[in-house]
Amino acid sequence: MKGLNQGQDGGSAPSAHDANKSHATPVWDVTVLRGRSIAAAEAEREAVSRAEQSIGRAAAILRDGGTVAFPTETVYGLGADARNTEAVEAIFKAKGRPSDNPLIVHIADTSQLDGLVTEVSDTARRLMAAFWPGPLTLVLPLRPGVLSPRVTAGLTTVGIRMPDHPIALKLIGESGCPVAAPSANRSGRPSPTLAGHVEEDLSGLVDGILDGGPTGVGLESTVVQVQEDGSVTVLRPGGITSEQLAAASGTAVTTDPGIERSPDEEEIVAPKSPGMKYTHYAPKGALTIVQGGTPEQVSGWIDEQLKAAAARGERTGVMAFEEHIGRYAADCVQSLGSLAGLEAAAHRLYAALRRMDEEGVTFILSEACPEEGLGAAIMNRLRKAAGQRVVRL
Repeated sequence: MKGLNQGQDGGSAPSAHDANKSHATPVWDVTVLRGRSIAAAEAEREAVSRAEQSIGRAAAILRDGGTVAFPTETVYGLGADARNTEAVEAIFKAKGRPSDNPLIVHIADTSQLDGLVTEVSDTARRLMAAFWPGPLTLVLPLRPGVLSPRVTAGLTTVGIRMPDHPIALKLIGESGCPVAAPSANRSGRPSPTLAGHVEEDLSGLVDGILDGGPTGVGLESTVVQVQEDGSVTVLRPGGITSEQLAAASGTAVTTDPGIERSPDEEEIVAPKSPGMKYTHYAPKGALTIVQGGTPEQVSGWIDEQLKAAAARGERTGVMAFEEHIGRYAADCVQSLGSLAGLEAAAHRLYAALRRMDEEGVTFILSEACPEEGLGAAIMNRLRKAAGQRVVRL
């Protein structure tokens, strides 16, 4: 047995690595620690104490080679000791994740970097100073022999970030481990922004879930690599935009062409970052993005397609922006917020995709948004979820 895996009553339970996995994964409510200091109000002290004990149990599970799902400011992650190959393999098994898809390593303090990487460039340090803790992953040269080879998928580099979430930082710090953690969902499914999403996908497959309430950003971290000339290449767009990266680094920022590669396009090299390969974030129904033309043309085309799909007996769904939401009639209509503030779309996207599944929707159409700033990350996730199916009017 790898993890302590204690339930809420403090009793022991079998590890998710055991042959019998019929038990439900324990879920520990630690939301009281979100955004609060240890000096919490007197009325909350008992709840704080219980939450801290839960984090202590979860940290012990990580140290003992188990897996724990935990909240970050982006999405929920599924963590394991990045040095322990058996523990890392449990992540791949629980998620059904392809073995050539590298994992991001999470740390709680920059002092941990020295033991993990061989070099941190001046540009990388400027980016850390600007965005750590936060939703930025830096791909750095790996120090040989310090991490499980399953983490890096055979690469000589490793993606590292420091999350901006008090529960994540406390868990990582108490575990004493560099924590490998992809999103805590079945591979290919929409990423989890609530502990309930994690339960839906992984209950019985992992050793524990820390419930810290809804995540903030709602999209995974931006992944970048600093080149030899000091320029920055975006390997996966996310909550930190290219414009912000350029301002903080003082260098040119480009986007790796592999980001938008079609899932059926032949790939010769291993992906340098999570999210660069395979269909990701996908609902069970067929999703198509409708892009271009005027809002009237888009809504008119979507309306025609919805009617045709309904006539075929399909359950229909639409994801649209608040400015146009009233134009649509479907079995499930999900607002992505206003085009004037795409932070809402980033926060709502995965929950909207999961809602389509809950409603049994088989035919989904989504509006597009401009690809400046945060819109680049939103459209990247939408295209991945749609398997690159885009109708351009």
